[in-house]
Amino acid sequence: MPDDAHWKDADLLDGLTGDERRARIALLEHLRVEGFTEEEIRAADHRDELVFLPVDRVIGGLARYTGREVADQAGVDLDILARLQRAAGFTVHDSEARLAVDGELEAARSVRALLDLGLTPEDLVQVSRSLGRALGPLGQELRDVVLSATMTPGMDEVGLIDAVTRRTEQLTPLIGLLVNQILLLHVRQAVRGDVISNADRESGMLPGASEVAVAFADLVGFTRLGEEVPPEELGRVADRLQILAVDTLEPPVRLIKSLGDGVMLVSPQVAPLLRSALALVAAADAEGANFPQVHVGVAHGPAARRGGDWYGPPVNLASRISDAARAGSVLCTRAIHDLAADDFAFSRAGTRPFKGIPEPVRLFRVRPRPDDA
Repeated sequence: MPDDAHWKDADLLDGLTGDERRARIALLEHLRVEGFTEEEIRAADHRDELVFLPVDRVIGGLARYTGREVADQAGVDLDILARLQRAAGFTVHDSEARLAVDGELEAARSVRALLDLGLTPEDLVQVSRSLGRALGPLGQELRDVVLSATMTPGMDEVGLIDAVTRRTEQLTPLIGLLVNQILLLHVRQAVRGDVISNADRESGMLPGASEVAVAFADLVGFTRLGEEVPPEELGRVADRLQILAVDTLEPPVRLIKSLGDGVMLVSPQVAPLLRSALALVAAADAEGANFPQVHVGVAHGPAARRGGDWYGPPVNLASRISDAARAGSVLCTRAIHDLAADDFAFSRAGTRPFKGIPEPVRLFRVRPRPDDA
């Protein structure tokens, strides 16, 4: 039966005295009773993750395989799996280290099935990169939600470990269903939003670029605000901007990404994007004096979509125009003006050079038409 001396000999009590030492011994005994081996406990202690060891068993299972065993059993080249791991934002460990769980083996088998269906490794790397960008922050958010709903003042490690494990067992399947459904709805929306032309069908290739309108909406004075308010308040402001952006979107406008102090919107049609931008500015103003105003830059031109993001001249230009726009205003290019002249009120805002843009850009301020307002 392991005791104080045993755990000390195992180098699992170093530097601990008094109540902390007694609490750690209770935790180690609890883990032993739960069926964890001394090797698993020591490895978790080395990673400073003892408290979350039972949670690991709930989420994906404990480490059972080496990377090479996963590749062999799934029938996928080890280098391809390593590329996918790196693309998703994970560290690639020694292929002979026994660190992979059952979920990773199942994921590798899914990779094999996707390759058999005709997807290329490059396709899967791009998908993995997008999933990593989207789900990494979500994982952190869910961790905070679980802990904030579980922790109570004075809770010891054994109490915390039991509470977090129970809550994780309850939430994991439900969160999985929710994430899957939201992803499928986004896929359906994306499929509906894309028009495949005759030329695309003839070539068998997706279009490399398309004409789109791009808007960047940024919070005014966000950097200065960060010096005046606590970090959690700054986070709430950034979250509120994203909520306002989603609430004011008019299809087919899409929120492409949130940048902390700003959001990027893209649309194949100009008028809905301008209406969404004006509505976002008004919504930010309606939040009151304690919420920063928004300024928006809008440009139009050919851009290419890759990995859920957009790249091209209008993206760069819209970002720079946003920086030049006054607080509470929407500033756009001549191309946007010409495409939406009948639907909005425009006023000239001068011509100015922008870094990285070859020629000075003629700018217009956008407002709703008087009858619309």
